[in-house]
Amino acid sequence: MKDMTKGSIISNIINFSIPLILGNILMQFYNIVDAIIIGKFVGKEGLSAVGASFPIIFLIIAMMFGFTMGATILASQFYGAKNIEKLKKLNGTLYYFLFLFSLVITIAGTLLSKNILKLINTPDNIIEDATKYLRINFLTSVLLIGFHGLSSTLRGIGDSKTPLYLLIFSSLLNIILDLLFVVYFNWGIEGAAWATAISEGIGLITGIIILEKKNSILKIDIKYLRLDFKLLKIILKLGIPTGVQQIAVALGFAGLTKIVNNFGVDALTAFTAAGRIDSLAMMPAMSFSAALSTFTGQNIGKDDIKRAKKGISKTLLISITYSFIIVIIVNIFGTDIIKLFNNEINVINIGHQYLVIVTSFYIAFSIMFVFHGFLRGVGDTLIPMFITIISLWALRIPISYILSKKIGVVGIWWGIPIAWVMGAILSFLYYKLGKWENKITIKRFGKEKVEQIEIAAKVEALEYDKEKL
Repeated sequence: MKDMTKGSIISNIINFSIPLILGNILMQFYNIVDAIIIGKFVGKEGLSAVGASFPIIFLIIAMMFGFTMGATILASQFYGAKNIEKLKKLNGTLYYFLFLFSLVITIAGTLLSKNILKLINTPDNIIEDATKYLRINFLTSVLLIGFHGLSSTLRGIGDSKTPLYLLIFSSLLNIILDLLFVVYFNWGIEGAAWATAISEGIGLITGIIILEKKNSILKIDIKYLRLDFKLLKIILKLGIPTGVQQIAVALGFAGLTKIVNNFGVDALTAFTAAGRIDSLAMMPAMSFSAALSTFTGQNIGKDDIKRAKKGISKTLLISITYSFIIVIIVNIFGTDIIKLFNNEINVINIGHQYLVIVTSFYIAFSIMFVFHGFLRGVGDTLIPMFITIISLWALRIPISYILSKKIGVVGIWWGIPIAWVMGAILSFLYYKLGKWENKITIKRFGKEKVEQIEIAAKVEALEYDKEKL
């Protein structure tokens, strides 16, 4: 656990980010390994089937991220205020709710997989494989949700190392199982789906055992494993805007995939390959944002707004420097990177165009994410949601569609950075307005009395009774 209310701000952000970056890179790395193995041993149709399924899987992750973000905001502020009892009750409520949520996802997703894929214009020659891959992911969604739910609460209290160790373990296991199921047993993309599910399941079990052995404040305790509806209401009111924001991103990605599908399997294969690299390259910027959220939450919990605000400029410096480095790397090695997935010249050219256009605007992406990270740490999750919806649905999808009609598939790629630039501008302007100061989630903690908690979405203050909470 890391106390970020003291010491060097840059050191706090970087030291907390490094395990996050390594973990996120590792997560994307085994997604890339999946794609490379499938692309090489199953073919471009198999890779396209995985690419067609990805927006739907991302939608599950997006919904889960919303719920866990609400809990993470409270966890970081509870921990900053050193209120461990409330932290334990918060954790128990989150675990219980995520389990119920995963059951709903499993049943609904398994029944509707093929219909969902048809809805986004998945090509007929890959829809059967895509359906098989998607159904396995829905059937095992409890493992995905549990694994990432556990990791997110650990990060909320400043522990970014344990999630990293779990990711290293599960990633290596996933690669081994990929080779075993896809290459040796010849199970195709179903083998890749089972490899991911099994590795996440074993990672989840390992994480639970580690927390038990360490006697962590976040270990599963039957005493706290129940739904506290007052706490759940807080989690949802904080988390739903972030969840809606992430769902908008996921649906936007699905909408983008639907446009790409109109250009055939080569375009979808290139989009899948380049998208994997793009996701990997964006991870550090997203990790810096997550670190800033925890940093902000802890300092807000300690009632040190001045220090929390200083974190923005420091994080911007780190993120923008990183963005310059990525642009240089992609422009030099972009073509060679795409060749790892597929050797067909048309796929390589389309994928390289995507990377050059999109990565050139990572600075705008980084700026947007830094301000969103700060606002989430404060507890103001509603405005980032609106900004994301505007930049995606008012800009990215319409512009990508219109430009694709004018200049072909390359027009789709230009819609992505245009949306980022607008999102960065809107995020900066909102921060400068200062309205977020009225939405700080936890204003003050009393150790032996009723505490006042103010919800980000301007809801009424809720009174907490010590014996109930």
